[in-house]
Formats: sequence, structure tokens, C-alpha cells
Amino acid sequence: MGKPSIQDSKSASDAISLHTNPGESSRDSYHDELDTPEIAVDDLPPNYDDALVSSEAASLLPSTSTTMPALANVSAAATRPYVADATFLQDVNTGTLYWVSKSLEDPTLLESHIQQLATTPPRPYIKLVGTHSETRKDSKGKTEKHTITDFDLSIELTPYLYSDAQYRRSWTELKTVENGEKARRGTILQKRAPGSNQSIEVGGAPKPTLKEWCHMYAASHAGLKVFTLQRKMVGFDEELVKRRLRTLVNDTNYRGHVRVDLVTKDSLIECYNEARTNRWRLTSWIQWLFMLTLMFIFSWPYLWLRTKRWEVAIAEWPFSRMAEGGAKEYVSISEDQWYNLWGRAICKAVLEKRQAELDQSDLRRAQEAEPALNTGNSTVDGALGIFRAGIHAMNEVNRHLGWGGDC
Repeated sequence: MGKPSIQDSKSASDAISLHTNPGESSRDSYHDELDTPEIAVDDLPPNYDDALVSSEAASLLPSTSTTMPALANVSAAATRPYVADATFLQDVNTGTLYWVSKSLEDPTLLESHIQQLATTPPRPYIKLVGTHSETRKDSKGKTEKHTITDFDLSIELTPYLYSDAQYRRSWTELKTVENGEKARRGTILQKRAPGSNQSIEVGGAPKPTLKEWCHMYAASHAGLKVFTLQRKMVGFDEELVKRRLRTLVNDTNYRGHVRVDLVTKDSLIECYNEARTNRWRLTSWIQWLFMLTLMFIFSWPYLWLRTKRWEVAIAEWPFSRMAEGGAKEYVSISEDQWYNLWGRAICKAVLEKRQAELDQSDLRRAQEAEPALNTGNSTVDGALGIFRAGIHAMNEVNRHLGWGGDC
């Protein structure tokens, strides 16, 4: 339960590589090049959910992703990694995972648990939203301003965190926070490690390993405590993609307000110690009771002051990394290749004013020619042709005269 010996800490590595691609050759990575040709749809990695089904059928690592109501109890036997006495909950809005278990106060089990959870990627999405304002008068003649959503699109980036999604090959690493980095280290407030202003060369201590942090968590006598794992995508040029997408929307002559965000789900995991208060804080009806009675005004400061937090473990999922010689290499495709791949489908969805998550079917429809209309009934075929021609004409007029402006 105590902190491991100095010899153990010296033998442990600072970062644990979790990629499951032994013997991976340089052909699995794509280097940054000047030309970024478009990628055929057939060359795409499979959808992440499809890859999970294929990998389970091949008896590879099982998935921890499930569909459930917000903060709903789920049988531990139905989830992975398996913890015998754990209660597993998930917030469907943020994807945050919660584990409450007595056995996770064992440092060996906790370390194994965190390592297994780190093998599941975060779910990053590019979210593209266009809105405009309309001023209307109600029945009483009062002027009101309404916000109208013209399009709301999401594109998942998870498949591009794998060099081979079907066999879970990636470059992910499980790391711990640096001594000079502000984090909650069994504390309420974020702070740096003692003596972090000194480097190792001048006598500073090396940063604790995951094993050491798990022992420190287990040795704590705090009544309420939580050990967290942060899963995040790194090496992604977010600003470049946002700039390219804004330009794409503006080129359709859209005059509304465009917002492009990188939203990440399933990124945070919190492992709580077994305590009645911890179970209550994660129970939906108790949360609603405290909200409706305004008791959260008193309960939130109490929980915040009593809970000791260990926010020291980070699972990094690289979209790209710096190779030897300073060149940039990508685990699957580059940001420019991703834009070339999705640009046509996104542009089409924007003009169609869709509000949906785009997938591979949208890619195929954007790259394939529109099928000929032949129902066998000349009257129906003629009506459908007129309808499609009308929609096409409206899109072209919008391109030339502008659309989506405030009014």
C-alpha cells in the first residue's frame, strides 16, 4: 500500500507504450509531403464502431464503449476492463466514465485497470455549425429575435488515430504528469511537485511513475478520493482544419455565423473509492433532488473540499508525431489529406442544410455520380427529375446570391 522502493521507481519507465503493432514497418506511417492527393473511399480505415465489431470477432481487445442512459448503472460483467465489485456509470452527454470500487484501492489492480482503459481511444469530433438570426413579431406585435440553425455537422476523427483500426494498431502512450506541470497530486488545488524548479541534472527527483502514483493513492487515508485518467488526441493541427473549413463554408457564399469546434468525448475517466457519498454523488435522482431544492449550493463546496484528486495519468493518442530528423509523420493521414477526403461531402451537407453526423456513406455519395432515375413510370421519373433539378437550382442560386444572412 505504501510507495514503492527507489529501485522499483528507477526501473520503471516514464511512459508506457500501448500501441499494439509489434513489427510495424515504416509503410504504416504517412510522412508530411508537399502534395496531398485525395484518398479513395475504398482506402479508408473502417468506421470505428465497425472496427470494434471486427476486432471482437477476432478475439482481440474488447471495447469499453456502451450505449446507456445518463449516469445509469451498468453490470460490471458487461463492461471491460472487468472489476469484480465495481459500479460503472457513464455520462452520455460528455462520455465521462465513472468507476466506484473498493478493489481499485489495491495499487496493483488500479494500475492494471488504468493501463487497460488507456487502450481505448478518445472520440474526437470536428463540429461545424452555421446559424443566423431572424427578427419576428409575435401576435401582440412584440419584436423577438430567434436564432436559426442552418446546418450542424459532426465528423469523427477516431478512425484516423489508428494505423490499422481493425487490429487496434496505434502510437498511443500512457504517461504521467511532469514535476513542473500543475496538476492535482492527491490535493484539492493544482500544484507542481516539490522542488520542481530543479532539473534532474542538478539534483531534482525524477517524476513518479504510474505504479508509484497508484501506491500513493492507495496509501491515502482520505475519506473521498478519485484517481483520474485523461485520454486525449495530440499532434492534430486544429487551427489549420478550422481555417480550411471556414473557407469552404464561405466559398458557398454563406452569410451567417460559422462555428468550428473540436469536441472530444470519452476523454475523462474517474475511479472513486468505495464510499456512500461517492455513490450518492453519481446517482441521477439524487443529483436532480439537490438541483431542484438548491441544496447543491451547500453540497458542491463540501464535496470539492473533501475530495482528494489524483489527476496524474494521461493516455496520449497521436494524430501525428515528430520523426527522427525533424520530419512530421502521421499515424494514418494528414490534416490536408483529411480535408481533401471530406471537403466535398461537407460542402454538399452544408448546402443541403443537414444536421447530422457524417459517415462513410456520405463520402461515397459525394464522390459517386447521382444515380439515374428509372422507376419504370415515366410520370414518377419526370416528377423526381423536376424535384432534383429544383433543389440543384436552389443550391446554385444560393452560391451566387448568398444565403443564411441575418434578417
